[in-house]
Amino acid sequence: MWEYTDKVKEHFLHPKNVGEIPDADAVGEVGSLACGDALRLYLKVDDQGRITDARFQTFGCASAIASSSALTELVKGKTLDEALKITNKDIADYLGGLPKEKMHCSVMGREALEAAIRQLRGEAVPTPELEGELVCECFGVTDVQIRRAIEENDLKTAEDVTYYTKAGGGCGNCIPEIERILAEVRGTAPEKKAPEGPPKKLTNIERIQLIQKVIDEEIRPRLQADGGDLELVDVDRTRVYVSLRGACTHCPASELTLKDGVEKRLREVVDPEIQVLEAN
Repeated sequence: MWEYTDKVKEHFLHPKNVGEIPDADAVGEVGSLACGDALRLYLKVDDQGRITDARFQTFGCASAIASSSALTELVKGKTLDEALKITNKDIADYLGGLPKEKMHCSVMGREALEAAIRQLRGEAVPTPELEGELVCECFGVTDVQIRRAIEENDLKTAEDVTYYTKAGGGCGNCIPEIERILAEVRGTAPEKKAPEGPPKKLTNIERIQLIQKVIDEEIRPRLQADGGDLELVDVDRTRVYVSLRGACTHCPASELTLKDGVEKRLREVVDPEIQVLEAN
């Protein structure tokens, strides 16, 4: 269970500046419902370029609501140039900190602010496809977003990148690319891992134990980081039956998670003939 500061709890339970500004001068929108988080930020700006009002609408977790609330409090009264200097770390610091697994909520706030100001200034609001190359297909995260998160927050592991950007939190196929970007940005070579192959001559018990181990140690932590989960239900020769839990239950990308994430990894580690099926 994550530990939240009193200020996070306060901004979650009693969020400031919730709602729409019908005659807003700028609107910034980031995220998507498919990813589980979305934020729309409204700004009202006076003739001197000072933000006089800020409101938000969000679909997300407690941290997303608290981060959005904090963002609106931080930007009010600032000029646009001053507001652009607000980083995701400033949002997290304002709240007394966020669980590292939820830092992506503060990043989403910073991105919404940037999108709103770009729109106000008549600049093109970048889409992931336009700004960099797509790295994480599950959550639509580009290499530019990953590099920025690494540099601004001194991230050191692929797990950190997932916490801040959600990249790698779905099927996990992009983790090698995230590690490569990490090594490039930090100027370090990625650790060389010994080549893995399916173990030979597994007994039935060994096969089930290995499947359970891969699910518990590799797959579930990634899904749990985003509010989802997965449970091993049964194993019938090469057929592995699982049940999705939490946010994965209604996720549009659940089929992708099962086939390109879970099944692919189990085929690499356990048996190339494995089929992963969702239990009824």
